[in-house]
This record gives sequence, C-alpha cells and structure tokens, in this order.
Amino acid sequence: MYAPLTLIALLFEAACGYPQRLYRALGHPVSWIGRLITWCESAWNGTQYSFEQRRFNGIMALVVCLSATLIASLACVLIADRLLPHPLNVVIVGIVASAFIAQRSLYQHVEAVADALESEGIESGRRAVAMIVGRDPTSLDEHAVSRAAIESLSENFSDGIVAPTFWLLIAGLPGVAAYKTINTADSMIGHKSDRYLAFGWAAARLDDIVNLPASRLSGLLIAAAAFLLPQMNGRDALQAIARDAGQHRSPNAGWPEAAMAGALGLKLAGPRIYDGLTVPDHWMGQGRAEANAVDIRRALQVYRIACVIQAVAIAVLAIAMNVWI
Repeated sequence: MYAPLTLIALLFEAACGYPQRLYRALGHPVSWIGRLITWCESAWNGTQYSFEQRRFNGIMALVVCLSATLIASLACVLIADRLLPHPLNVVIVGIVASAFIAQRSLYQHVEAVADALESEGIESGRRAVAMIVGRDPTSLDEHAVSRAAIESLSENFSDGIVAPTFWLLIAGLPGVAAYKTINTADSMIGHKSDRYLAFGWAAARLDDIVNLPASRLSGLLIAAAAFLLPQMNGRDALQAIARDAGQHRSPNAGWPEAAMAGALGLKLAGPRIYDGLTVPDHWMGQGRAEANAVDIRRALQVYRIACVIQAVAIAVLAIAMNVWI
C-alpha cells in the first residue's frame, strides 16, 4: 500500500488545490486525458462503422488511453526514484498525484451554488449549478437547484475524492492515473445516446466496476461524519443506505446520495430532466424535498468532516506501515 504517498497527496490538495498558474501554463492532467479521448472518439466513432465495430473501437480507445496514462505515470515514478532520495521522491510523487484528487475544487463549486442562491437568487443559482451537473438548469426551482448541488457533492465525493484516494492507496500514481482515465472516459463518452451507446460501452461498464469499493466507502464516511456532527443523523444515513441505495439507477451513486439524504433529513435524486427528457429514478431518503442554500451548507459540513475522517484513517495506516515495515 502507498499510505504515506496518499496522505501527502490529500494534504497538499486540501491546502493548495491545483495551482491556477500551472493550469494556465500547462493545463491539467485530466484535460490531457480528455484531449486523447476526444481524438480517439473523432477517429473511431464515425457513422461509417457498424454498432459492433464502434463498440470494439471503444474498447481499443480505452486501451490506448490507459496505456498512455500508465506509461506516463510509471515514467514519472521511475524518474523520481532515480533522481531523488527516498523521502523527497515520495513527496514529489504525492504532489503530482494530488492533481487527481478534487477535495478543494469540489467544495468551492458547491459552495458557489449556495452563495449564488443567497446573494443573487434563482437565476444565479441555476448558472452556478450548471457548472457541476448535466441536467437542464432552466427547469429547476430553488429546491431542485439545492438538491442538485447536494447530489453532485455526494456523488463526486465518491468518484472525485474517495475513489482516486482508494486507487492511489492501492496502486500508487499509476493506479490513480488509470482510475482517472476510466472515470474521465465515462464522463465524456459513457452515455446512452445514439452517438455513444456503442463506443462508450466499455468506459461506462469499467467505470461502474472501479467505483464499486469507493462508493460503498463514501456512503460509510458520510454516515460516520453525520454521527460526529450536531443536528445530523448518522443512524438515518445508514438506514437510507440499506433501504434506498440499491434502488438508484446507478450501481454506485446511490450509496453516497442515500447517506447524505439520511444525514440531512432530505429526499435526493428522484426524477430529473436531461436534454428535455425526464429520467425516472427512485428517491433517496424519506425526508423533505424542499432543500435550500442552508441545506447545501449543511451538506458541505458533512463533506468536510468525511474528508477529515478519510485523511485520519490514511494517516493511521501510514503510521502503522512505518512501525511494521
């Protein structure tokens, strides 16, 4: 396991995020992965190919992207090992790995929705929430905007923080880079539209698999955080997971969304509108559906404590590794 490396990545990202100057100069590793996925899609997902051929091409595109990512991340690790003494190379690789974790940016984007609703009203809230969800914001009232922000926070806690942390802990920089490649491919091409149903099939299926452990962990972390916070309900969070998580249309998103719904006393998920079409889904939780900006801030409290619990657990593991290894 790579506990010290993972702890460094978590702490650096929480403190600094991804530097804007670096982003302006070089972009972001995820944007580099995205450009490669875009190239593969434009080259291999044309209408001249049959459904079966496009599915095969999608598998090959995923292989190409994963190969490129693994080669680059392994090269980074080997160069650091060769050029730097052991404690320093762990720090440097940890800082590089922090680019694949999004604790700070997720908090800022969700907080912006609460700020917008409180200071400028529903139109500003819709614009802010459109930055983090795929549904049509024009159809959302204040309650739906607030629920969308909380749902995005819950789901992205799993696939933007817990999952990359899990794969970094298990497999180091190559593990987290490979995970982020799969997750990015799913977000770009893993849709059930006519264009992507075949080509994005492999990305969508593999993303479901690699997110299975993190989605369960994220639900438990949210519940644990709720037990530690006044006016939150950890017991209801666990009950919502047991009762509702398996009813979600996603095999993974239901766990953190149900946990957050139970913790806050809300109803989340339910029917939503994408591209003008209503997508049916079960409600997570049995509380009220009338969420607001105050509830977004309560969800952010739960999120912060859940992130702290995760970091403390990794720190304990890192200390144990230093004792026994």
